[in-house]
Amino acid sequence: MLPSNIQCLFVGGRMPRRQNSGVLLARRNRCVPGLILMTHVVVFVGTRPEGVKMAPVVKALRAHLEFRCTLVSTGQHREMLQRALADFGLGPDIDLDVMQPSQTLASLSSRLFAAIDEVLERLRPDWVLVQGDTTTVQVGALCAFYRHIRIGHVEAGLRSRDMLAPFPEELNRRVAGLVADLHFAPTPGAAENLYREGVSEGRVQITGNTGIDALLQTAAEVRRSPPSLPDEIARFLAHHPRIVLITGHRRENFGEGFQNICRAISQLAAENPEVGFLYPVHLNPQVRKPVFEIIRDRPNVLLSEPQEYRSFVHLMDRSTLILSDSGGVQEEAPSLGKPVLVMREVTERPEGIAAGCAELVGSSSERIIERVRALLHDKALYQRMAQAQNPYGDGAASGRIADALAAAAGASPSPAADQEKRRPDAKLAEKA
Repeated sequence: MLPSNIQCLFVGGRMPRRQNSGVLLARRNRCVPGLILMTHVVVFVGTRPEGVKMAPVVKALRAHLEFRCTLVSTGQHREMLQRALADFGLGPDIDLDVMQPSQTLASLSSRLFAAIDEVLERLRPDWVLVQGDTTTVQVGALCAFYRHIRIGHVEAGLRSRDMLAPFPEELNRRVAGLVADLHFAPTPGAAENLYREGVSEGRVQITGNTGIDALLQTAAEVRRSPPSLPDEIARFLAHHPRIVLITGHRRENFGEGFQNICRAISQLAAENPEVGFLYPVHLNPQVRKPVFEIIRDRPNVLLSEPQEYRSFVHLMDRSTLILSDSGGVQEEAPSLGKPVLVMREVTERPEGIAAGCAELVGSSSERIIERVRALLHDKALYQRMAQAQNPYGDGAASGRIADALAAAAGASPSPAADQEKRRPDAKLAEKA
């Protein structure tokens, strides 16, 4: 009998040949005539950014006849994740629903360990894919490692070299990096980080960032057919041709950091009444409390609920500049030609800083005010940042990941794949 974790598809009604003993002539990664062996890949996602960045990967895997792909949502950020997946026509095959109010990292991790291990015991996949640096990533990678399941880490090799910034993301991605079998590095710099840590070149694929795949696809769609926005946002955009778009959720900014950020926004709004300041506020209570307490009674400030991915891409595309502590937004903004001021002291995405399309401003009110002022009023500075080359990818990362997994499983690339497009350009392939 075939191992339980190998899925078979019989083509054309033909049964595979059998040995005289009646044993099926089939092995993992090797097809016999009339038989296609499917490599089972389980993809874990827990947060909205993971959903956005893994949606193109799931689609690329499902375009391969050789793969069976199971999408598992841990529900770490359940509502926002479901909405993000829906924007790509996806939904989880399994929803672990671990989210609880006021959860701690320890309590979240304990529930994730139990739930993910049960899923892996039941499904027994050939590969587990995790993306980025969330608690879902760390726990998913460790559970797969414990069960001797091969692990692919998407967006591998990012390093801030500060365990407390971003917290706990720097630890999460390092743990995933320790146990991963294949590392899908978004940039040559990320690959170099892995090489310096002792990862062999054969286990590292420089792919570009899958978030750019999702962004470019979605941006093209929303430009053709803009999404319906809530009335209050539509009216706000109509009255404010210039928009500063703001996002913030980083743990290291909780407390004084967010208070400083909010004071800066309030002052900038007072100084620039002709500019609209639009802030879709994260659902975390530690974010919402200072935002709604400090930023109020400004006619050119709109505090909205978090937006679905399509709507948020539309808002990024419509904005003049972006103020954010998000890792993903650091990658997305340059692809849309939008300068981004990063409200963090350090970043694991230095490529944007080096290219000149992003700038670190931390959570200092004075620094935020100074740099937003400069970009709003210095046209030459604005153009330099807006026109800087995006270093994060060309929109074909997901296809490269699917083909790399197919090669690792002994399967051929998808016949429908545009192989020329999937080949990294000189910038992607060149080591930093």
